[in-house]
Amino acid sequence: MAENLQKIEFKDASGKVSTLGDYSGKVVLLVNVASKCGFTKQYKGLEELYQEKKDEGFVILAFPCNDFGKQEPGSMGEILEFCELNYGVTFPIMEKIHVKGKQQHELYSAITGENADFPGQVKWNFEKILIGKDGKVLNRFDSRTKPDGKKLVEAIGLALEK
Repeated sequence: MAENLQKIEFKDASGKVSTLGDYSGKVVLLVNVASKCGFTKQYKGLEELYQEKKDEGFVILAFPCNDFGKQEPGSMGEILEFCELNYGVTFPIMEKIHVKGKQQHELYSAITGENADFPGQVKWNFEKILIGKDGKVLNRFDSRTKPDGKKLVEAIGLALEK
């Protein structure tokens, strides 16, 4: 499964094709994000977490998504501007995708599908999926898990040690 995840293509905010394989050897936190959500303030904590851990081989990949309450209606330009101006986000922001439903992106289908290590549909914005240096999904954290939450920070620390 990890090998397959590494090969699934997605695009960054500028349209450049990427894969998790491009982040091989790093601990990756995937987060489906939205600008008009009650959890949007988590951008601040995510940026702080990124700044604290990026030199250790940690990266956050944010995937804007309009699947929940239509809380990410903006264009990519609007999303990028919002993140930069309001939260000083420097971690990579990917192209807007669907994380559930008929148009679900292949990456999220693989991560949440019935044969996944942590199956089950993404329930809301700002769900976090932790992927180890080897490309395996290590854990999932729901939207209420704050970026500085003890369980999340500990899981990231353990993943970085491996």
